[in-house]
Amino acid sequence: MSAEATNPGAQSRRRGRPRIDLRRLGRAALLGPVSRDRLPDAIGHVADAHRAHHPDADLAVLHRAYVLAETSHRGQFRKSGEPYITHPLAVTLILAELGAETTTLTASLLHDTVEDTEVTLDQVRAEFGEEVTYLVDGVTKLEKVDYGAAAEPETFRKMLVATGDDVRVMSIKLADRLHNMRTLGVMRPEKQARIAKVTRDVLIPLAERLGVQALKSELEDLVFAILHPEEYERTRLLIAANSGTVDPLTGIADGVRGVLREAGINAEVLIRPRHFVSVHRVQLKRGELRGSDFGRLLVLVAEDADCYAVLGELHTCFTPVVSEFKDFIASPKFNLYQSLHTAVVGPGGEVAEVLIRTHQMHKVAEAGVIALGNPYAQAPGDGAQQPGDEREDPTRPGWLSRLLDWQQNAPDPDTFWSSLREELAGDSEITVFSADGHTLVLPSGASCVDAAYAQYGEDAHSCIGARVNGRLATLSTVLNDGDTVQPLLAQDATSGPSSEWLDHARTPAARIAISGWLAANPEGVKVPAAAPRPQVNVPADRRAAANAVTDLPDVTVRLAGCCTPVPPDEVTGFSVRGAAVTVHREECPAVARMKALGRAPVEVRWGDAAECRVTLVAEAFGRPRLLADLTEAIATAGAAIVSATVEPPSEQRVRHTYTLQLPDAAGLPALMRTMRDVAGVYDVSRAQHPAAAG
Repeated sequence: MSAEATNPGAQSRRRGRPRIDLRRLGRAALLGPVSRDRLPDAIGHVADAHRAHHPDADLAVLHRAYVLAETSHRGQFRKSGEPYITHPLAVTLILAELGAETTTLTASLLHDTVEDTEVTLDQVRAEFGEEVTYLVDGVTKLEKVDYGAAAEPETFRKMLVATGDDVRVMSIKLADRLHNMRTLGVMRPEKQARIAKVTRDVLIPLAERLGVQALKSELEDLVFAILHPEEYERTRLLIAANSGTVDPLTGIADGVRGVLREAGINAEVLIRPRHFVSVHRVQLKRGELRGSDFGRLLVLVAEDADCYAVLGELHTCFTPVVSEFKDFIASPKFNLYQSLHTAVVGPGGEVAEVLIRTHQMHKVAEAGVIALGNPYAQAPGDGAQQPGDEREDPTRPGWLSRLLDWQQNAPDPDTFWSSLREELAGDSEITVFSADGHTLVLPSGASCVDAAYAQYGEDAHSCIGARVNGRLATLSTVLNDGDTVQPLLAQDATSGPSSEWLDHARTPAARIAISGWLAANPEGVKVPAAAPRPQVNVPADRRAAANAVTDLPDVTVRLAGCCTPVPPDEVTGFSVRGAAVTVHREECPAVARMKALGRAPVEVRWGDAAECRVTLVAEAFGRPRLLADLTEAIATAGAAIVSATVEPPSEQRVRHTYTLQLPDAAGLPALMRTMRDVAGVYDVSRAQHPAAAG
């Protein structure tokens, strides 16, 4: 494979600013600082890029950071043969070109000193302050000698925790990985593949979530070349072949410029080539590529209102492809991205995709959180960020808060590592809204179970159902983008999830929490010790019919689920397999059936304990808030909900079935009256499920 084929960034860079020669940087780095009154030549490119974004930046601190980095790394070389200082220089240049502020660049120059040289964090703190020290420490790897195979996952855990307090930590890590991927060709193939897979599974999704599209796109191409060399080579040849043909986008771009000029809209119209992975995805989607599929039009304007003015002109003067329209200005993506997307048909029938955004939106689209400069420089606003709200504070997005929450419950490195990859693996995400208006971002295919744990954490163990867009729904209901979801929690401390919940959970937060509860409660929900149990008395003339059953106190007694007897019901029992007695209410239809089969009843009576469990069925006319009002009435009566099911409405009627724990069986009649008083409820009765004769 050619050198260009192993470095897909090279081709795209030929269309823009040429790549800095690392060997020339290396020679300049070896010379060290030339004087105290100007920057060393080795970081002149960094200074120029930094001043382009921050004209008033003080470069003195960068000078001092470079001197410390160069002297501490002196004598160290990379596997490629360049002096090691070329790596932090290249990482810092990447960040400078994206608009990072001075503190980030200072920490970037020093990011490997504590890990690979004799420099200590205390030295960094003394010379550069607490902020720079925090960033350097955040990207410093944990020692394999201390952590063994857990070093990599625990290092990422440490970086994520540090990112939770300062997103600039991950900005430096992403630029560090990009430069390492650019120079990965000197590594053994198996090591290239291992690093590329971690980049694919963890770093690229993090770049996407932080909105750093410039880094994400190049990382995708580099990973593509290493892990899928044949497909990459075919894509490279397609792009090369297309570069020698007439680009239909050129004519469409000229037409767009003319239309906007006549409308008096000041706009810059550019042709934006697709990167390798993007071309590959379009080919998979469409099969045969058209000439216009190798790029998109980018229209840049000054103000938000101009974006919609451009859209109106394009849809008036060209034939729009309506299905391609998306408004990410009115509804920004969770990673700060804003733009209008559309597609129009050109004079020759070619379809051109068009992106419309302001210059500031474009800067954020390329650099994401890096474009924020120093996000911690200004005092926070009056309103505090609400948990799960994605856009209140871009320095601590909701997805990161959720990730940091569940990682605390995954102490095992393997569980954390696999869960992190699973969390980041989703190709797409949905945004749903809680009942109080906050946003939750979940992976596609997420269910009400995921929403419950995202909103309530471990309190979601007591979830009994949900309301989706105002309608009752089961926990397994899959959510759609834009849904409003309200998980419904029981007040019963003894209730908990079942193993079936794992079948519906997509997020690591939900799966870890459910698995933890199930591991701690292997027998599931338990009846409290104080629950009433009938005492069994077996008359002498019936002991034979009762088989292994005697009047000993340790005989197993089960309350029949078909009629859920509670004190002071008249009850009778029947012996069953396993030396147990099942207790039914006297009027239960199952009693008559078993007697007809010749089954001899066993005399039973209630013990002294008053607490009981009962299943009630509420019949009602469907209406909004019915489930909420019923659960509130149950809680007001002092009963705890163990489980609940809601059958689909039929002819505007709905049936709710509750299994309840009552502190005193004497309160059952009052509870049933309270439930009947709920508006829309026309009957409440004890459960009478069909029961088998044995």
